Amino acid sequence: MHGPEVFLFPLVIIVVVFAFTGVVHWVDSQRKEREAYYRADTLKRLGEASGEGAKSAIDLLREQDRLKRINAREGLKIGGLITVAVGASLCIFLHAVASSASGSPWLVGLIPGFVGVAMLVYVYFLADPIL
Repeated sequence: MHGPEVFLFPLVIIVVVFAFTGVVHWVDSQRKEREAYYRADTLKRLGEASGEGAKSAIDLLREQDRLKRINAREGLKIGGLITVAVGASLCIFLHAVASSASGSPWLVGLIPGFVGVAMLVYVYFLADPIL
């Protein structure tokens, strides 16, 4: 293969990847729009209704919102821990590889390490408490 077909395969792969990414994004946005529509419709119906059923449905919506916040906070915790681990391992790796080089290239590992520390500080000290 020494002609234009050498460039054809990578070009097809790139087009397929971007097309697939676009379709996935479109499907996800449609799902989110549907969920928002049904949630708004439910809230509208609850506003029109009265009694114990409406109160329990509102409590259910509050609980779903609380669980969503808990999941987001747990995701930040895991992300922070992973980023700190990547930063520490990068520091160790660069120190071992470039110990004879002049300067301190291992300090590059502090960048993701401090990003992870910032995420953890936010989760544990700055974020609103979950009730």
